Amino acid sequence: MIKGIGIDVCNVARIEKALQNPRFTDKVFTESEKDHASRHGCKARHLAAAFAAKEAFAKAGRWGLGKTGLLNISLERENGVPCIRLSGNAEALFISGGGSTVHVSITHDGDLAIAVVVIEG
Repeated sequence: MIKGIGIDVCNVARIEKALQNPRFTDKVFTESEKDHASRHGCKARHLAAAFAAKEAFAKAGRWGLGKTGLLNISLERENGVPCIRLSGNAEALFISGGGSTVHVSITHDGDLAIAVVVIEG
């Protein structure tokens, strides 16, 4: 059963500008997300997709990023396929809300990164 659907669009240029402040990266992105972005070029594009995925997850659960925490949601890859890893408050909210599976899809086009998240329970 679908528990929630979330979508978010993130402007790559906005993330690129924010990356000029090193504290921004440490407050928003997990080490895994930063490593992936560094390895694959177009760092801002990959981090914009990660940010959109975090926001889409928080919207799908109707919690908001303030409750889940940015670093408790990580956009990962399993065999090249995007997936969401949860920890801390995000994981607790997901489990207490009856979530069993998180599906994520991301795309980039020009200066936009888009993520859609579906939570099943």
